[in-house]
Amino acid sequence: MSSHAASAEPGAFARRVTWPRAVAVEPLATVAFAAVLAAIAFEGGGGLQLGSVTKVEMAVDVVAGALASAAIVVGGYTRRLWGALTLVLMAALVVVTALSISWAVEPSEAWQEANRTLSYLATMAAGVALVRLFPKRWTALLGGVVLASVVICGYALLTKVFPGALNASEQLARLREPYGYWNAIGLTAALAGPACLWLGARRTGHAAISALAYPALGVLIVTLMLAYSRGALLALAVGCAVWFAIVPLRLRGAVVLGVSALGGGLVALWAFAQDPLSKDKIDLGDRISAGHELGIALVAMLIVLTIAGMAIGFVNAQRSPSLGLRRQAGVVILVALALVPVAFVGALALSSRGLGGSLSKGWKDLTDPNAQGNIVSNDPGRLTAVGSVRARYWNEALKMFKAHKTLGVGAGGYQTVRPRFRHDQLEVRHAHGYVVQTAADLGLVGLAVSLALLAAWLAASGRTVGLWGAGRGAAWTAERVGMATLFAVCVVFGVHSFVDWTWFVPGNAILALLCAGWLAGRGPTDEPILRRTAPRVAIREPWRIGVAVAAVAVALVAAWTSWQPQRAVAKGSDALSAAEAGNFAQARAEIADAESINPLSVDLLFQESAIEQADNKPDAARRALQEAVRKQPANPTPWLTLAEFELDQGRKPQALSAVGSALYLDPRSPTAIATYLEASRES
Repeated sequence: MSSHAASAEPGAFARRVTWPRAVAVEPLATVAFAAVLAAIAFEGGGGLQLGSVTKVEMAVDVVAGALASAAIVVGGYTRRLWGALTLVLMAALVVVTALSISWAVEPSEAWQEANRTLSYLATMAAGVALVRLFPKRWTALLGGVVLASVVICGYALLTKVFPGALNASEQLARLREPYGYWNAIGLTAALAGPACLWLGARRTGHAAISALAYPALGVLIVTLMLAYSRGALLALAVGCAVWFAIVPLRLRGAVVLGVSALGGGLVALWAFAQDPLSKDKIDLGDRISAGHELGIALVAMLIVLTIAGMAIGFVNAQRSPSLGLRRQAGVVILVALALVPVAFVGALALSSRGLGGSLSKGWKDLTDPNAQGNIVSNDPGRLTAVGSVRARYWNEALKMFKAHKTLGVGAGGYQTVRPRFRHDQLEVRHAHGYVVQTAADLGLVGLAVSLALLAAWLAASGRTVGLWGAGRGAAWTAERVGMATLFAVCVVFGVHSFVDWTWFVPGNAILALLCAGWLAGRGPTDEPILRRTAPRVAIREPWRIGVAVAAVAVALVAAWTSWQPQRAVAKGSDALSAAEAGNFAQARAEIADAESINPLSVDLLFQESAIEQADNKPDAARRALQEAVRKQPANPTPWLTLAEFELDQGRKPQALSAVGSALYLDPRSPTAIATYLEASRES
């Protein structure tokens, strides 16, 4: 009997509704994946706090080393080392990033970026190792993506529902917790979108759990909309389009998406109409009242979508659509997707500016850094706006690239060099786009390695999904559908990384790169991963033990390297505390230890200068600041700090000399301008 016929039996749905046993491995594995991914998101935050990011990087490095060593010793194997080229090229990106320390305008930032990239390599290696160790747990990985995203997005929504308890000081309406950045929470919602389509559309698994895809996707859609994240919305649209184009479950997937979007969209539209939920700087009392109403709306949505999911599952089990109907529905869905841009063009043609005028204005708003339309209001209306201030950031990054084409300004150097090219006073850390950021930081070398890495991953993942190669004509098994879903998740991340800096947010990047590693390491789904090697056999093969030990050693070295910048920061804080207590001998010893741990940092030299000033030793304080200038002559901050010190010491000629360099590197700095005017004033 075929699987379609079996699914139509009256008892099939009842069997699928039966909840899994508590001791079942699959639910435990799903919860484990979700717990790890959620913990990374909450601990790592927006990726801007060194302490929290260091903890994540060290944990990822160590766990990846353990998984890699286990896979080497007892992991399953295939006829080829699938994913090896992808890992080698990712390692090449790590090497380029680390080497950039030698030419970076801010070497300490380059070191931190090398640590970050190394942890991302470890994440991909962990994905490859996991598929060797537990090849059948791909459903747990996808389920973990959904569960973790719902937990993270659920917390974000709770900050709206209970603002008094969770977010009393918030002045902005856009959702941004737990990352502190709205587009990051929007991306978390978008990443799980294809996984929810898989969960609700699959023909296997427990029907009760599959029905939960509807409320889960509803939560994600509400979160994405309340974050006002256009990039995440675009990424979700592209990811879902890829899923529908590849996976032959279009009718089921369309039902999941349509019903969930209806429920989530209604709640979001209602929230947009409530000023306490959609406008900035609202009194806490009004936010609390509106938040409770939002909570009621969310609970109602969850109940309705859960019932709808169960009902749809029951109908599908009792009366499965015929093959012809499914094919017709698939064609209709693809045609509908193709008509979306046609409808969009038609709407532009009927607008007051006409098609040409609308396209011209939209293109100008999107790409012209000086266009009035690239300043978009911080309200729900931004979801339909075209302009973006990113045009400025991209333009400045490209100017850096033109000035340093081959090697760039060094990893993490964009924020330091940008003031030389900016025409505003905004402080921006990232270029809001992986391509332009890499062009500015690592030049043609970084772009070439990144392009090669992308090509290798696409070749490997496409082979796994069966988009090309020998597996193209393979049957659409449950695993192949799952691999296509992982591919769509990675596409969402790639699209969003093109237009934003969420590559730096651990909760988003590690989730996507774990999926990417699993995909690259799986190989064609019609090629089975052979049974794991017995430990007694592995012991008799010394090369396995040697490579496994090497993997653990590399992981420990990576974790130790990641710890050093944070360790130096902690030592510097101890030094300042000792100076405040009047123990200057201890303070000097602590700051010397910190500088030996991280000899690249100028912040530690600033702290050394502050300690010497507190002990009334201006010459020693000056030497520390001059050393900072020597270490980072292309960074305006050391020059400005030295100028301010000389001005405080009454040495105006020396202050003028230093502030002149600061103004050359940052012509629009208000502090540098004020220091220059003060130093120029006659005594």
